[in-house]
Amino acid sequence: MPVIEGTVPFLGHHTWYRVVGNGRAGRLPLLVVNGGPGCPHDYLDDLAALPEETGRQVVFYDQTGCGRSDHPDDPALWVMSTFVEELGAVRAALGLDRVHLYGHSWGSQIALEYVLTRPAGLASLTLAGPIASAPAHQAETRRLKDSLPADVRETLDRHEAAGTLDDEEYQEACLEFYGRWLCRLDPWPPHLVRSFTNIREDVAGTLWGATEWNITGNLKDWDVTGRLREIDLPVLITSGRHDVATPAAVGPLADGIRGASWVVFEESSHLPSAEEPERYRQVLGDFLAAAEAPTAARAA
Repeated sequence: MPVIEGTVPFLGHHTWYRVVGNGRAGRLPLLVVNGGPGCPHDYLDDLAALPEETGRQVVFYDQTGCGRSDHPDDPALWVMSTFVEELGAVRAALGLDRVHLYGHSWGSQIALEYVLTRPAGLASLTLAGPIASAPAHQAETRRLKDSLPADVRETLDRHEAAGTLDDEEYQEACLEFYGRWLCRLDPWPPHLVRSFTNIREDVAGTLWGATEWNITGNLKDWDVTGRLREIDLPVLITSGRHDVATPAAVGPLADGIRGASWVVFEESSHLPSAEEPERYRQVLGDFLAAAEAPTAARAA
């Protein structure tokens, strides 16, 4: 499978990208916006099988500040507008005039903000493990944390009160949370480990905060729930039955976006693309094919 890698100039720095596959005539490319913040795209590499299975290109990139992209030391960059602008810059530089857009987790937030600018040429939007409201997401992650065993909660609370989040005991307690609601595979696949161990903590902390359940960063008040009716695209929403993106948090997206389809993967948590990869790609591939079919055919 052919792979092209390169960089796109962005705000005086360089954003790294990878294009997988040649793309078959009539099959539009899929542009992938991964989660984080501050996390490289590697954990979504199961989507790289789509070109062989569906005949469409898949385009990945590492957001500025992480992975193979430049790592500027400029806290002023760590705001939502930087990443929305970067998405547009990658799309323009690669000539993706007509494209499907895919956003996972934090990437769903970027994708939603981008779509709400009403850019031309989008064929569809897929929101995977999505977030429409940071406060609503925080409420749900705190509820999940509170459901952990008492000794795990005590460890988390004690280290958070002391500010010793780098302590090995605290990190192990966090894995109890992530093993239930981020990825239920044991062991975690290497591509997830690569992403998880290469998160740029200052970027994540400035945008989000130190923990999944305590949003203190620039995104703490972020909420587009009231604007979802503005979205006029074919939309697929995916989540796992055991997802950190819980039904209470995802439901407003399914209800608020006209015509959106919501598929729940029963054996998955936050990463059904890795936990149920074949079925996930089948569902995604079918949706993309239907979305790019003529309107009359989709209505038939």
